[in-house]
Amino acid sequence: QVQLVESGGGLVQAGGSLRLSCAASGRPFSTYVMAWFRQAPGKEREFVTAINWSGGSTYYTNSVKGRFTISRDNAKNTVYLQMNSLKPEDTAVYYCAADQSFERLHTWGLGDYWGQGTQVTVSS
Repeated sequence: QVQLVESGGGLVQAGGSLRLSCAASGRPFSTYVMAWFRQAPGKEREFVTAINWSGGSTYYTNSVKGRFTISRDNAKNTVYLQMNSLKPEDTAVYYCAADQSFERLHTWGLGDYWGQGTQVTVSS
């Protein structure tokens, strides 16, 4: 079992920045692909970004490329999401997820483990 706890959400004005954290406990963190998803009100959950076990490979959905950066610190069992130049359309509950498969996360939106989510609200 892996427990994931997100933090760092909040209210920010458009153009501002936030840094989300996802702390993991349980099974070895470094063996998992880690991802961030988000779900806006009335919309389906969508994939945002993912990072492989070493941190050497990342993938972003087009709408956040150049603005968001995913990173991980395996020594601290934590994955981060640095969000810059935030837009009102980034408003959502952000979830981190862990899985052994990038495809399951990115293509199918599936993950072995999920956090409880953290709210990000961007005002215009």
